[in-house]
Amino acid sequence: MLRSTLRRLSTRAVVAVAYRTSLRPRLYPSRGFQSRSYTNGSNYRKNNLEKQFSEDDELLSSHSWSTYIIPATMLLIAGTGLYIHYNDERRAIAKGSEQSTGYQRSNNNRPAIGGPFHLFDTENNSVTESAFRGNWTLLYFGYTSSPDVGPAEVKKIAEVIKILESEYNVKITPVFITIDPQRDTHAQLKAYLKEFDPRIIGLTGPISAVRQAAHEYRVYFKKVDEEGQDYLVESSNNMYLLDPNMEVVRFFGLEYDSQQLADTIMVEIKKASR
Repeated sequence: MLRSTLRRLSTRAVVAVAYRTSLRPRLYPSRGFQSRSYTNGSNYRKNNLEKQFSEDDELLSSHSWSTYIIPATMLLIAGTGLYIHYNDERRAIAKGSEQSTGYQRSNNNRPAIGGPFHLFDTENNSVTESAFRGNWTLLYFGYTSSPDVGPAEVKKIAEVIKILESEYNVKITPVFITIDPQRDTHAQLKAYLKEFDPRIIGLTGPISAVRQAAHEYRVYFKKVDEEGQDYLVESSNNMYLLDPNMEVVRFFGLEYDSQQLADTIMVEIKKASR
């Protein structure tokens, strides 16, 4: 009887201990039953624990690197952009401060057109854009065989230079570049421009040189209705006003008459002189 009672008490104590043990929080994930000795089981758990910590360290390490690398890369890109912008501004300021001709440059709202050229005048003298530096220039691309627009525009140029001289006492250099060098020889170009005003400077040259000059000023031209030596040249018909630094200030379409063109040119000249 006494032994039976002790057994029941012992069994209850073991059950109570087991129950309390099961309620304790586990530090590691539970695993299935392993038919291994205590030593082997401990090593197994130790190895898995070290593996888990190693994986966690790698995850944290990669996360830490990404935390620092991404912002650093963004800062590097932003810094590079600011550096380039700063240098561009310095170059623009240095360029704008050049006043070798007495006029201050202002690139605000200026078209990104114009550039170097190498052509020949009606006396077959070599001429580059640098020959016109120091003076305001009115530039037009045309051809002597033009049936309508060409003569009207050249006449407008002749009238403009007269208006500027008589009303404003201002001289500009009128320049006519042919887009038909195949037919516009030096003599032909000279005779044609003399009919309007002998002060208009005519330029021609090899087709490659003419195309380069037209490309610099974004001038389109193309032969049309071609029948042997008889053809027309389709082209844009803008005039370009260049300041004494040979930079394009304005360009004008066909809608301007002579007086409007002369008045607008004077506005730009006065603006630059201020």
